[in-house]
Amino acid sequence: MSRGQNSGGLMSSAGLVRYFDSEDRNAPQIDPRTVVAFGVLFGLLVMVLNVV
Repeated sequence: MSRGQNSGGLMSSAGLVRYFDSEDRNAPQIDPRTVVAFGVLFGLLVMVLNVV
């Protein structure tokens, strides 16, 4: 690889890091346990509906 070429690895992800690093104060905050519980309940619902 020549010296003048930039692979763009870190520079191309800099915008994403800046985007995900900033948190909106007005955004709804959801507890991770709530998300897991919802996923488990949804999975159980699907299993029950498969049986019926």
